[in-house]
Amino acid sequence: MKNIAFTDFRKKASDLITEVEHGETLILLRRGKPVAEVVPFSDKAKMNPAWRQSGIRLRIQGSNLSSAILEERGMNS
Repeated sequence: MKNIAFTDFRKKASDLITEVEHGETLILLRRGKPVAEVVPFSDKAKMNPAWRQSGIRLRIQGSNLSSAILEERGMNS
């Protein structure tokens, strides 16, 4: 990973993009603060974000909650 000032990036863009093509990651700085990250392109399938992935399903043997409540209330026939 390489930090580079934005003004230097503009001056040397072609050479720096070649470095990115060879696997280098660039962090662009403006006034000393990171503003962008230039990473090599990957055409691999992107993973789903965590909020889109299915959750863990727990299964417990026994009756389900609604049946247990009805049985407790004496409403189950």
